[in-house]
Amino acid sequence: MSNWDDMALGIVKGIHNLFLLTTSVYCGSLILTFPDDVKTYISKAFMTILLFQMALVGSQAVKIYIDKYRKQKVASHAAAVTTLVSIGFVVRSLLWSLLLLVALDNLGIDITAFIAGLGISGIAVALAVQNILGDLFASFSIVFDKPFVIGDFIIVGDFLGTVEYIGLKTTRIRSLSGEQLIFSNGDLLQSRIRNFKRMQERRVVFSIGVLYQTPLEKLRQIPEMLRNTIEEQSEARFERAHFKEYGTYAINFEIVYWIQTPDYNAYMDIQQNINLAIYQRFEDNDIQFAYPTQTIMIK
Repeated sequence: MSNWDDMALGIVKGIHNLFLLTTSVYCGSLILTFPDDVKTYISKAFMTILLFQMALVGSQAVKIYIDKYRKQKVASHAAAVTTLVSIGFVVRSLLWSLLLLVALDNLGIDITAFIAGLGISGIAVALAVQNILGDLFASFSIVFDKPFVIGDFIIVGDFLGTVEYIGLKTTRIRSLSGEQLIFSNGDLLQSRIRNFKRMQERRVVFSIGVLYQTPLEKLRQIPEMLRNTIEEQSEARFERAHFKEYGTYAINFEIVYWIQTPDYNAYMDIQQNINLAIYQRFEDNDIQFAYPTQTIMIK
């Protein structure tokens, strides 16, 4: 089934029974004889319900299109999907507002006075729901500034996960352990966000410790061993390896290298290969890793 077929089916399902009833009554009034006042009421009722139905159909069409686009493009164009969702909300809001004003005008209500009254009462409403409005404007900031989009893996404080949905008030994140985390958009923008999806390379820093009994000549060989181990990994770029410090119970070396991919699983595979290769080299050269020890001197 094509996109147009899906949209047409969704629109047909959205036709309200009240619209069908009103249309039947209106068509009947064109044939039958009624007083002029009755015909006027029927005509106004029909136009009001017709406008309501047009708003439903238009809103449903926009929703179906956005849902279809989101399913097709969320993997390749996540930023466009995020923007389109908010634009869809604006379009539907404008559609409902415009048709509401036309319906009120059809019923004989003075739209100018009505809009002026809305402006005055809107100030009071805005003060009452300022937190909600803050989240609403924060959602537009997320959409247009794009600190993250649907599908990005982010860390917010102590929480981390993949962005699933960006709404008008909240953003939903699926954590690594499976539960859904829900943040208000206002609080989210006030936090420090780490976006790992946009990482081009990953810098890795780790340390190892060897026994104090290790001979000096072997200590001098360790940085070169570490360099060779890392350079054997095709996706790793060696930066440095140094005798860093005299630790509490070990001589500590610090190693830094870069991985040319942001993928976490690839990083763990490379780190595992490096750890195994270091273990093998130390074993071949009779170099022992340090572990917590304590020497007690008894006089």
